[in-house]
Amino acid sequence: MAHALALAQRSRDEGEVPVGAVIVKNDQLIAEGWNQPIDQHDATAHAEIMAIRAAGETLKNYRIPNTTLYVTLEPCTMCAGAIIHARVQTVVFGAPDPRTGTAGSAIDLFSQTYHNHQVNIHGGVMQNECGQILKDFFKQRRENNKKEKNDKR
Repeated sequence: MAHALALAQRSRDEGEVPVGAVIVKNDQLIAEGWNQPIDQHDATAHAEIMAIRAAGETLKNYRIPNTTLYVTLEPCTMCAGAIIHARVQTVVFGAPDPRTGTAGSAIDLFSQTYHNHQVNIHGGVMQNECGQILKDFFKQRRENNKKEKNDKR
């Protein structure tokens, strides 16, 4: 999770919402990703999606079974679908997302038994650190927006 947090810092430094993700198989890091929707002009370029794409390239397969995805923020609906379709075995996330989290915070897509694949979920790993980088990012964004509004007056 520490490496995923470093990737979140990278996305923050690039002006993106600070979320990072890594994928591990057999105790080996096989892929990483960080939020890049603004830079890539791609609404699907979330950290989890970028890591899943990289893992698929590494394994030369669109399915990445027996892997663990570590991500600093609870996955959204889009990412949950990709995780299930990619056959990720386990997701470990840091901060819960009460607004859009799909591992139990807002809804729980992973517990639905109609999916062909079930994913093991573990939340709250380095929760404080993962949550703080997001809080700081959005606080700074609000301050910048307020300053811009005041400058226009």
